[in-house]
Amino acid sequence: MDIVKAIEHEQLKNRIPELRIGNTVRVHVKIKEGNKERIQVFEGIIIKKQGGGVNQTFTVRKISYGVGVEKTFLVHSPLVEKVEVVRVGKARRAKLYYLRDRVGKASKTKELVGARIENREIVLKEDVAEEVAPVVEEVVENNETETTEA
Repeated sequence: MDIVKAIEHEQLKNRIPELRIGNTVRVHVKIKEGNKERIQVFEGIIIKKQGGGVNQTFTVRKISYGVGVEKTFLVHSPLVEKVEVVRVGKARRAKLYYLRDRVGKASKTKELVGARIENREIVLKEDVAEEVAPVVEEVVENNETETTEA
């Protein structure tokens, strides 16, 4: 494998949330202020996804005090703690840039009727937590050591 690909593979998260355009999500982001660290929640509609691999990003838009705010998050960033799906939206486009011109209730996507809110995750790498039997040494009376697996 390439050296670059090997390094990128190490940086990937094991599981990433299944993100769809039009869904309303809550993104829990770690914020460092001085020597303190806290988690801030950013809730909005996913208006675009782009890229792939380590560089995969998604953009979330919300209206805050009458002003539209968009934030772009890296999917594999260690600062993104988790992503929760709040509403399953119905989108017929890959990019929802037209929501930038809308105000109020018109700036929302239609909810997909009968859709269950599931926080499904895509498994990229299997957990490599194989159980290894610990080796225990026992001392026998003949001054020899034997190894047994517990």
